[in-house]
Amino acid sequence: MPRAAGSRLTIRPPRDYLLRRDLCSYGYFLLEPNHWDPATRQFRRVLDTGRRSVSVSIEQPSGVRGGTLVVRAAGALSEPERAAVRRDVARMLNLHEPAETIAEFHRLDPRWRRAGRGRLFRSPTLFEDVIKTVTSCNVAWPSTINMNRRLCEVVGRGGAFPTAERLADCRPQLLRARCGVGYRDARIVGLARMFADGRIVPEAIEDPALPDDRLREILIEWPGIGPYAAANIMQLLGRYAHLPLDTESVRHGRTVLGFRGGSRAVMRRIERHFAPFAHHKFRSYWFELWDFYERRRGKSWTWEKRTTGSTFTASQLK
Repeated sequence: MPRAAGSRLTIRPPRDYLLRRDLCSYGYFLLEPNHWDPATRQFRRVLDTGRRSVSVSIEQPSGVRGGTLVVRAAGALSEPERAAVRRDVARMLNLHEPAETIAEFHRLDPRWRRAGRGRLFRSPTLFEDVIKTVTSCNVAWPSTINMNRRLCEVVGRGGAFPTAERLADCRPQLLRARCGVGYRDARIVGLARMFADGRIVPEAIEDPALPDDRLREILIEWPGIGPYAAANIMQLLGRYAHLPLDTESVRHGRTVLGFRGGSRAVMRRIERHFAPFAHHKFRSYWFELWDFYERRRGKSWTWEKRTTGSTFTASQLK
């Protein structure tokens, strides 16, 4: 048996990293099992380490860019568990992306240099990002919130997001009846089985050597993954050259950019508008969208999960 280790870890992030800004940068930070506390500026969630579920908290005590991140677990961790927690935290917070890449983005789109925007929050695993994307398609944000909450409560181990193996063992009817996923039930189970039996290998999908066009082709072959979902999964993989356009994009095109016409015409204009930002295209689009939200609801790190955090999409912000 691996010997027990401590429950406290420290991580030195890239020099530009600011927890409150960079964690509260994408809507998934509001979905279970993620919990951001605006009062303490502390993030909490349950991670499934493979052997068991572990509740962890993350904070940046100094509150300054590049300040050390402190991760605490509820109870002692074995050495393999410490490694798993470090890996999951690094992926969630996008710590592998160098500060030089963010600086390149700021040279291309200097609007976000002063604020330091550039990094996007994501899930600790590709599988969780894929399922969260599926639960965000063709549905209002409150329903996405509810689906992810119920998936954690009904299928997850100890409040963690369910692993591919646990979802693969579920009947689609169970997910429809108890998790409110609707028509997504069979698609979620199908994706889970592909991850669980090795037909989808996360390391291969996350390989930066895989060309964007080929990655998009692969994703669209998966059950329940269309053009919007594929583009969203790609940005969660750090591939920012594609835009996942939906009704929220059309609202933004009309409200903020002043575009007129039908939805398809507005989407085409949005594509042309952000084309100059090249492989940083999604970042420019997203932070423009996020800035619109923050001007109406305050900085995202001040959002209460069950109030502001559940009401920041188009129908409430017109």
